[in-house]
Amino acid sequence: MQEKRERKKGTSLFSLSTLLASFFGAAMIAGAFAYFNYKFSEYKFINFKDWVFYEKQDLFIPKEDKYLVIFYSSKQKNTTEKLSNLKTELPVIAIDYYNDIAPNTKNTTFLHSGTATSLKFIQRFNIYEIPSIFFIKKQKDFLYKQDSMIHKLDNLDEISNKIKTL
Repeated sequence: MQEKRERKKGTSLFSLSTLLASFFGAAMIAGAFAYFNYKFSEYKFINFKDWVFYEKQDLFIPKEDKYLVIFYSSKQKNTTEKLSNLKTELPVIAIDYYNDIAPNTKNTTFLHSGTATSLKFIQRFNIYEIPSIFFIKKQKDFLYKQDSMIHKLDNLDEISNKIKTL
């Protein structure tokens, strides 16, 4: 009996169960972090049949296979003019946060929508800052898939440089 008491005194607080509990706790935290990052970086879909956007007075019907989407604020100085004169290889869809109506140009289609559609768009693509840009690619009919990460721009002057890195 005396031997058992002496052994208990000599045991350390560091045991196999403590080690395993720490390992599994760290693994669960890492797993939650990885899942959170995955959910916010996975590419989203937009169905232009379900979400109604307008060009001036007409419904927007996408015709191209790929677009550059720019979510911007028309309240920022010279934004609409810069987007009107933007020259890119892909057609541009410019969606205004304030839903102001702007005339389309050769390469830029200005869209506006109702508040509900704007909010769904912002939430679906996790847009927190403007201007933001990303690509979408046609999957079938009116269904388009996000084809790049969403990038925040400091200003619209850096669009051409940012597009090259996307």
